[in-house]
Amino acid sequence: MTTIADVARLAGVSKATASRTFSRPELVTPGTAQRVHDAADKLGFVVNNAARLLAGGRSGILALAVPTLDNSYFSPIIAGAQARADASGYQLTVVVFPLENVAELPRLARLERQIDGLIVVAPRGTDDLIRSALGTTPTVLVDREIDGVTSVVADTASAFGSLVEQIIRDGHRRIAYVGGPEGSWQDLQRTRAVQEAAHRGRAELTVIGPYASTFAAGTQAAKEVRAFAPTAVIPYATAIGLGVRFSYLMAGDRPPLVSSERSIVEALDEPGSPAIDVDGQELGRVAAEMLIERIGAPEAPAARARLEVSFEQAADR
Repeated sequence: MTTIADVARLAGVSKATASRTFSRPELVTPGTAQRVHDAADKLGFVVNNAARLLAGGRSGILALAVPTLDNSYFSPIIAGAQARADASGYQLTVVVFPLENVAELPRLARLERQIDGLIVVAPRGTDDLIRSALGTTPTVLVDREIDGVTSVVADTASAFGSLVEQIIRDGHRRIAYVGGPEGSWQDLQRTRAVQEAAHRGRAELTVIGPYASTFAAGTQAAKEVRAFAPTAVIPYATAIGLGVRFSYLMAGDRPPLVSSERSIVEALDEPGSPAIDVDGQELGRVAAEMLIERIGAPEAPAARARLEVSFEQAADR
């Protein structure tokens, strides 16, 4: 039976390096990794990650908790986290936990007993509830920051603030921000950022909402938007903005400037419209990377990461 020692010998590396190639590939140079994989292929060696992890007292399973599967925003986060987990020999399972009610805690506690680590996307629950939910399992929060908990955040608030500054320079003086779900941590950050930017630019800004991140919610918000008569609308989520646009068009009116994602701007053939894009796959990848590091060093202090979010400048309309 071929062993890791056989693979190391054929590849001309130490047994530790050969093992690291399969367990922590980011720590091995590409050339070395290629030699190890070539040797493994030649010898017919197959890594048994499950056995390796179980021998170390681990399950080999990570979990990613999202509040719903209805929001497409979470899909690339899941994909990025899964790719990073796979690279280190972990299985990623996706579970739905809104984490807004103490009744969820017993179910989450049962899950935590079966996994090595947890990635949590919980935008709306209170800080105390989230802390109670996490227990002692290595955990990384996504798109939220709580003292003492490792987290990674897409810095959309800064992008939204910069976007307001840009559209003010483009001549917009009446701006509406359509807020996201009630209690959302990210919505609080974005609201503050757009208000501060509007104040600095001496523009009139109204905050409408809260609203769910859905097309239907956007159509509901359109009535308030139309009453304010803004020249520019910044929605919390693309789906909300599409609902606002649809309502204007159905009434036979030209919509105001509405920020969106780059793919939507291109599909609507409106290259001058502002676009904000979050790299969800990178967000998920970094979350999984930080979680794997925490599993390896559970006593390390909590860390925070903020990923830059860019926007495409709006041109005059």
